[in-house]
Amino acid sequence: MPHFTIEYSANLDGRVDMAEVVEVVRKAAVETGIFPLGGIRVRAVRCEHYAIADGNPQLGFLAMVLRLGEGRDLATRKKAGEHIFKALSAHLDPVFAASKFALSFDMQVNDKETSWKRNNIHDALKVETANG
Repeated sequence: MPHFTIEYSANLDGRVDMAEVVEVVRKAAVETGIFPLGGIRVRAVRCEHYAIADGNPQLGFLAMVLRLGEGRDLATRKKAGEHIFKALSAHLDPVFAASKFALSFDMQVNDKETSWKRNNIHDALKVETANG
């Protein structure tokens, strides 16, 4: 972990490059220095069916949830969250300027007792770093 899931309204296609968005989030997560590189995942899910506010089809949204493991205090999580949200929000400034748009970001801490993982990426990154 951390795992970021971005859901976005389909009407953002053509206005937002989601490949850029996931890279902005990945880079910002790395910049915080609190997440293991091998655990970072950022995925975007296009929502074809959605309804926003009064039903105006021009309204758009991007909602991001971060799931992360236990072990980081509130101050550390808040600082990291603020950094990531600031980077994402700045990247999306043109969308805010051109349209009615809602952006949200929520952080959830997983209970280690009910969270199972299997990952060999961490070890592979260590080997790659050691071998140059």
